[in-house]
Amino acid sequence: MTQELGPLARTLSLPYYEDALPAHDQFHAKRVRDIALRLAGDYDGSVDRDVLAASAWLHDIGRPRERAGEIDDHDEWATLEAAQLLAAEGVAPDRIDRIKHCIRAHSIRTSSPEPKTLEAKLLFDADKLDAAGARGLVRLACIVGERSGRMGEKYAVIDDTSATDLESSASPDIALLQDWAQERLDMLYTQPGRRLGRTRQEFMDEFFTQFANEIGVMGES
Repeated sequence: MTQELGPLARTLSLPYYEDALPAHDQFHAKRVRDIALRLAGDYDGSVDRDVLAASAWLHDIGRPRERAGEIDDHDEWATLEAAQLLAAEGVAPDRIDRIKHCIRAHSIRTSSPEPKTLEAKLLFDADKLDAAGARGLVRLACIVGERSGRMGEKYAVIDDTSATDLESSASPDIALLQDWAQERLDMLYTQPGRRLGRTRQEFMDEFFTQFANEIGVMGES
């Protein structure tokens, strides 16, 4: 293997994101890579940054297939696919095993194992932090749109249906974004992740306060 592990994983991952929707595309993978390396730089300990970067690029390569109904679990599929890709490039088995664990443990699903290594914890935190803050709220809105726009389901509403005098809606609303973001911030593993999470939490608190104020203003007119 002549190419560095992080850039190699980027090259290998990009074709898998060609059909991805915005919430889980190559730009999400890059943001997760950037956040993960930022957290690693703030961590007082030894981090394999190559394993971390490679895992970030590869962690969601199964998302388009899962969305299309071709696979059931994008974490499990991506773990196996990434291992095959990296092995074909001559990556050492021990490094592949570490990347496999990072990918397999990055999700909040009950079927996902707990992240055990430092790299896995940093990847988990980086992935969750990309669902917090300004860009995170936009990304979560994309996810709500993806899920609610599927065949036979109603679209989400951009409001807080509990704060209006209209008939209550069973469709997802702004409260779901608040719940999802808070759930992810509450699960962070590392100190650098929690520090960054607090700054993003502060912005989101201001955002939702402003959102509520705008509902109040509109309700008075």
